[in-house]
Amino acid sequence: MNPRRKQRLAVVGIIGFLIVSAIGLMLYALNDSIDLFYTPSEIIEGKNGQKPQVGQRLRIGGMVVPGSVKRDQESLAVSFDLIDTGPTVTVTYTGILPDLFREGQGIVATGVLTGASSIKAQEVLAKHDEEYMPPELAEKMKGIKHVKPENMPSYESSTGSGGK
Repeated sequence: MNPRRKQRLAVVGIIGFLIVSAIGLMLYALNDSIDLFYTPSEIIEGKNGQKPQVGQRLRIGGMVVPGSVKRDQESLAVSFDLIDTGPTVTVTYTGILPDLFREGQGIVATGVLTGASSIKAQEVLAKHDEEYMPPELAEKMKGIKHVKPENMPSYESSTGSGGK
């Protein structure tokens, strides 16, 4: 091989190495910001044979179990249970919940797994249309009935304050 060809091969090799290194570094940097989506059953039983680890960031979607919402009177902390078709998972959240949040409503929460069946959420999103559901979640949620707002008792009547 002549020297000119060796030099070209070396330059192509270095450029290839730099491109592969840049892609590897980008994937490593994105690793911390990837939130995998789970349902309550997948958190308890595992997804594709693997359970999420405590401390892992994730997104969870399901229905809020009626009667499970507990609000702290001293702060904005709230906890509630989520269900799909199997076991329930407890979600704790500190902050103002979306206006559409209510018992029997589908929600998606982003947070960190703090125990085998508990999540500390940083964000809670309420679904605004009970008719649409992603195909994966619809398959998991078969058999759970959405409770419409007109069939739910109001928050004031359940607390006994009557809004006064």
